[in-house]
Amino acid sequence: MVKKVFTENAPNAIGPYSQAVVCDGYLFTSGQIAINPSSGLVETETIIEQTTVVCENLKAILNSQNLDFNSVIKTTCFLKDMNDFAKFNDVYGKYFTSKPARSCVEVARLPKDVLVEIEIIAKLG
Repeated sequence: MVKKVFTENAPNAIGPYSQAVVCDGYLFTSGQIAINPSSGLVETETIIEQTTVVCENLKAILNSQNLDFNSVIKTTCFLKDMNDFAKFNDVYGKYFTSKPARSCVEVARLPKDVLVEIEIIAKLG
């Protein structure tokens, strides 16, 4: 059975999808971008600021399921510009201290023209 996840502490989905779903003992998040959950707007400009907001949004979704970043087993990261990788990695490393498996790719464009998007898979319990 698939359970939809919603928390007011992370941005509402901006399309026909859920913030995350729980299935068979795992949490799968949709890609999170640097939207302020209170305003629904992207209010930051730099890769450092945007990565921080994305990680805080992911933290809110994890916390809604009584999880933390240590529960994350896989991340997929999308960067608008791979030249931002070192700065992105500095922020990412402060949150994902357990070093889950990761893919990181450069993409041509992201929703709302943000610089970064991250999705995660976490193990429940």
